[in-house]
Amino acid sequence: MRRIGMVIAGLLALVIVGLAVFSFITVRRSFPDTTGEVRIAALDGEVTVKRDGKGIPQIYADTPEDLFLAQGYVHAQDRFYEMDFRRHVTAGRLAELVGDAALETDKYVRTLGWRRVAEQELALLDDDTLRLVNAYARGVNSYIDGRSASQLSLEYAVLGLTGPAYTPERWTAVDSLAWIKAMAWDLRSNMTDEIDRVLSTQKLTVDQVEELYPAYPEDHATIVGDTGTVQDGAFVAEKTPTDAGLARAAVASLRSAKDGAAALPALLGTGDGIGSNSWVVGGDKTATGKPILANDPHLAPSMPGIWYQVGLHCRTVSEACPYDVAGFSFSGLPGVVVGHTAKVAWGVTTMYADVADLYLERVTGDTYEYDGQQVPLETREETFEVAGGEPETITVRSTRHGPILSDLDDEAAAVGAAAQKTTAQGSYEVALRWTALDPKPTIKAVFALGRAQSWTDFRAAAKLFTVPSQNLVYADVDGNIGYQAPGVIPVRTTGDGRWPVPGWDPAYEWSGSVPFDQLPSVLNPDEGFIVTANNKVIGDQYPVLLGADTAAGYRSERIRDLVSGRTRSSGQGLTVDDMSRFQNDTYNANAARLVPELLKIPLDTDYYEQGQATLAKWDFMQDADSPGAAYFNSVWRHLLARTFHDELPKDQWPDGGERWFSLVDSILDRPGNHWWDDVTTPGIRETRDQVLADAMRDARDELTRIQSRNPSDWRWGKMHRLELVNPTLGDSGVGLVDRLFNRGPYKVAGGNGIVDATSWDAREGYAVTAVPSMRMVVDLDDLDRSRWIQLTGSSGHAFHPHYVDQQELWRKGQTLPWAFGTKAVDEATDDTLTLSPAAS
Repeated sequence: MRRIGMVIAGLLALVIVGLAVFSFITVRRSFPDTTGEVRIAALDGEVTVKRDGKGIPQIYADTPEDLFLAQGYVHAQDRFYEMDFRRHVTAGRLAELVGDAALETDKYVRTLGWRRVAEQELALLDDDTLRLVNAYARGVNSYIDGRSASQLSLEYAVLGLTGPAYTPERWTAVDSLAWIKAMAWDLRSNMTDEIDRVLSTQKLTVDQVEELYPAYPEDHATIVGDTGTVQDGAFVAEKTPTDAGLARAAVASLRSAKDGAAALPALLGTGDGIGSNSWVVGGDKTATGKPILANDPHLAPSMPGIWYQVGLHCRTVSEACPYDVAGFSFSGLPGVVVGHTAKVAWGVTTMYADVADLYLERVTGDTYEYDGQQVPLETREETFEVAGGEPETITVRSTRHGPILSDLDDEAAAVGAAAQKTTAQGSYEVALRWTALDPKPTIKAVFALGRAQSWTDFRAAAKLFTVPSQNLVYADVDGNIGYQAPGVIPVRTTGDGRWPVPGWDPAYEWSGSVPFDQLPSVLNPDEGFIVTANNKVIGDQYPVLLGADTAAGYRSERIRDLVSGRTRSSGQGLTVDDMSRFQNDTYNANAARLVPELLKIPLDTDYYEQGQATLAKWDFMQDADSPGAAYFNSVWRHLLARTFHDELPKDQWPDGGERWFSLVDSILDRPGNHWWDDVTTPGIRETRDQVLADAMRDARDELTRIQSRNPSDWRWGKMHRLELVNPTLGDSGVGLVDRLFNRGPYKVAGGNGIVDATSWDAREGYAVTAVPSMRMVVDLDDLDRSRWIQLTGSSGHAFHPHYVDQQELWRKGQTLPWAFGTKAVDEATDDTLTLSPAAS
């Protein structure tokens, strides 16, 4: 028996070793070679790829075609599965890759028609742009050709265990263009707010709903102030409010449209936490006398991170080869989206321009009403292939305004008809008009930014930046700083974009878009700095409402305070280190407003007073190890629940972001305001002090339950945690598979409405839902003193040394040196890969 046991143990050991060897080989077989030489038939000349100790590539070539071909090759080396996943999403073909769980996502994307619009945009590209996007595609294909799926990424090897062998398709230019539609969708502004306003009327009056969306605070600055924005002869548009009551008859269809949108993966992210900080400071306020520009976009966390750092350099910069640019790119998209050239730097934040409207359509059979006539619906068939399942076909219907979103719920039409009592026969449907569905290729702007050498060049590039509408901040080596609002911004002659509008009434059509030269812009403002943090762009004197649902300005006000605190006139000019410190600032302005009121409230026992006491010595900074931050955020979550849950539908409960900061601030000095009352307790009228007291008791009980009875042991980071999840297999529900691709959870600082914007959703808990996806600080005095970091690492290959090697630095608020000049890049280089033309 002992000998048999030894034999069995030996066999088990062999199996374990075999599995370990198999796993080791399977995991590593997709790791790319980053040294040596590779022959590529599509190249005209030799290209050098220099990678630093974090695997970040700097690419050198003699022609633009070879440069962007090499970028495609390098993206595919490190991130091809991510690219393939994205193109399946943007084409509405994700179910082909992962099965029927993605079918609803595919239906929504095909209804929107992202790829169809991208195909139309391809035909609009000029010859130079088309040549470069095709070169990029050739680079991707040069890497994937001849490699099996499992040689490209571990994800394919895992998918292959449960399904037939998968062979990735060759990359095309349309695959790149379609990704911009996904970017635009996640940053589309207030479509969800339009729907939520209507859904809230199920329990509230229209006036009460309007209270839930307070106006931008008067004491919070706009981005450009009041000057330098609108030229003489500016257009004028009416600001007529919409009949909000009309939309209440289409609740079912609107809910269907919202539910369908929720099925889409958050490629960049959705919700209040999605935004960004960027600011630029002129030389009068810096230690060097030259500008410094900072940017940290707030997007959904993922594994790998959304960004890919890269440098793209023509060896000899000339008219024939004008690119010398470095910064952050998206895998699958040629060029640099955010970064700097040798002369200028730029940053981006979401502008929250209102570029999408929902139209209620009176549909009868195969027609819809418009201007008193019945007009035929446009229709097309879409068929979906499903991995492991049967194909499925749907009919997509559209009106003159755009695709009908409410068709995606089989019950929407019947329920919509039942809800309609006062209109003509038929049912209300919901169609989407959105600027991104009008073919206007933004890819031209990406290339133009990579060539920019001046403010004039920058504005010319911004004019091409059609969607998504983003705030663009600017700095150059000559000392100039500036801001430009780009994008196609519709002009509404009737309605203000805040509520769905009647599609049958021609008065609600858009009357063109804001001319680029009339969009807000400023160069070298008197203040000496420009701050954008998704706050309002310009005051109400501007003739068009650019967007009603911007951030309320809490982050921008804090950044303004930080930037104003140190100037050269005081002998303490701002530095790159200062900017990095500001990016990691965790001051909670909402707490500064609420805590004094909370400390006035008497509590009835020592037990509850111990929790309250953590606020007395708290400095309003939300560091990961802060007991006060842990307690306050629990109080905030319970305060929102006790104040608003009784009157709002569950899917409209507060998420806790800046809008709710502003709303609670507006009622805090009104202790008898109706929102404080719990309408579920007839005969009892609750007041502010009761709600504040109960919220503090709730928080004390919660933290005792989930952390410790001793308040000194509470830590914000124990409850505010970041998990990095692979967007497909990382959410499989199979623990072993999840652990292969996911990383974390990590304890982090920051929170909602804070400069270090690690957002969380008060409806769900304290887990992180959005993060500063990268941080960059550009020193225009010496570009090699610039700094950068991203959320995870340059590699998309699980277990690769660069899969997550930037994460700990990111979490600690640290950054990496950003080499740009040839000497600095050479000194930082660890690996060199040469791409050479194949022998003829």
